[in-house]
Amino acid sequence: MFPVIGIVVLLVMVFGGFAFTGGALGPVMEAIPHEMLIIGGAAAGALIIGNSGKELKGLGAGLGKVFKGPKYKKQDFLDVIFLVSRLMKMLRMDGPIVLEPHVEDPQSSAVFAEYPKLLKDKALINLIADTLRLVVVSSGTLDVHAVEEVMDHSIKNHHHEEEAAHGTLASLADALPALGIVAAVLGVAKTMGSIDKPPSILGAMIGSALVGTFMGVLLAYGMVAPLANRLKQVLDADASIYDVVKQIIIASLHG
Repeated sequence: MFPVIGIVVLLVMVFGGFAFTGGALGPVMEAIPHEMLIIGGAAAGALIIGNSGKELKGLGAGLGKVFKGPKYKKQDFLDVIFLVSRLMKMLRMDGPIVLEPHVEDPQSSAVFAEYPKLLKDKALINLIADTLRLVVVSSGTLDVHAVEEVMDHSIKNHHHEEEAAHGTLASLADALPALGIVAAVLGVAKTMGSIDKPPSILGAMIGSALVGTFMGVLLAYGMVAPLANRLKQVLDADASIYDVVKQIIIASLHG
């Protein structure tokens, strides 16, 4: 919700402020579609060149997260505490044999089924199940520090994949001002081909070309960079639930 409000405020203040100071919005609005065709097309091409299909799909999912906000709320953190604590209690009280069916097939587990929202997060469930499966297989003889290292590695890999979308957005924000200059230079080149035109026409053409630079900078620092920053915040908020899982398991293994 807040990103949408921010974008509206940004556009109203920039274009409204320009109009309020006596600027003519007509020529700017007329130039924007042509300049955006160049800037947007070049940006899309750059994204395709620099990313795989998986990363582009992840970018789309990342943008969705920006507008939806963090996936996990307070109740979800409580649920994951209850779930992992219950599984660890089962391990201590009933032994590895009783716990094994639950971690071998979490989707069929009655314990996991009590937390349907958590069960939808395959990465989170895999972290819990894979770690406890390791403990079950080792019959509790595995060194706690080794378990912690395995969990750290799994969490790090997951976060690295999730943050790929943030890196893509940040790179796009860095590129947009230059792409705006590309559009502006093409506009100036077009103007040079009409150098014999009256000053009034040349002035309008140069002004239209400068809109390219304006749009590149506005998109980069007014929209894409803030969206990348917000995505990072959302990813960090959602990532904290993985650390909760790790802390509960490690603390329980320590006794």
